[in-house]
Amino acid sequence: MEKRVRFRSTWLPWALIAPQMAVVLVFFFWPAARAVYQSVLTQDAFGTSTEFVGLENFRRIFGDPGYLDSFKTTAFFSIAVAVCGLAFALLLAVMADRVVRGSAIYRTLLIWPYAVAPAVAGVLWLFLFASPMGVVAYGLQQLGLEWNHLLNANHAMALIVLAAIWKQVSYNFLFFLAGLQAIPRSLIEAAAIDGASPWYRFWTVVFPLLSPTTFFLLVINIVYAFFDTFAIVDAATHGGPGKETAILVYKLYYDGFKALDMGGSAAQSVVLMIIVVTLTVLQFRFVEKKVEY
Repeated sequence: MEKRVRFRSTWLPWALIAPQMAVVLVFFFWPAARAVYQSVLTQDAFGTSTEFVGLENFRRIFGDPGYLDSFKTTAFFSIAVAVCGLAFALLLAVMADRVVRGSAIYRTLLIWPYAVAPAVAGVLWLFLFASPMGVVAYGLQQLGLEWNHLLNANHAMALIVLAAIWKQVSYNFLFFLAGLQAIPRSLIEAAAIDGASPWYRFWTVVFPLLSPTTFFLLVINIVYAFFDTFAIVDAATHGGPGKETAILVYKLYYDGFKALDMGGSAAQSVVLMIIVVTLTVLQFRFVEKKVEY
């Protein structure tokens, strides 16, 4: 029987949620409202004059081929980070769940990358792949592959994807490991007694029971790829070579703070917010149907 908590006071529930509501209002709704307001205005480079232009900023950014190209870049980047990051984290979680000796040390080492700031993660991977003295770049050179993310767009994209996955893998690993440990061993043992192979047991027993965790991490990783990877891109490639790694959030920053197009930048932030909200709603609308709770 479900237990419900009932408050005798009418003001106590509101007092309990007031701090969280204040945080949401100050750090989400107020900036979002300001971005919408700014998106219908235009300012000069010094901010001394402001003019209402309606939807002109939106028409201008959608008429910019560079902005449209950033959609493709962001789509590829976000899919690669979400899919590869979840797959790699699940593999690590399955391996860690089987470790008996030294499991605490093994898991602690896998958690450490999450404590690294995104900008630091970008710099670390930049050092590893810095041609020709980076450790990884030198190793690739010895294998006959000339690595140069400053000139090769594919190399630059691979660099920021790897850095973004490495930064987020600890977060995904923690949730997958907790999900694996919550699965009753009796179910896996019953499948083993029935003659199911380890691979078959994983796909028919373990993975379906991990679907709530996988769905939650999918939503979180999509949001992470769209927003929280800005510092990685800025530190590692600066959106280059050219604009080949300029994802939407980086182009938003570049146009607003370097090109001083505040109206266009605000319009881009509104579009980005709509895209992420729409993707989240679609995931809850269609993907969640396949989740087994």
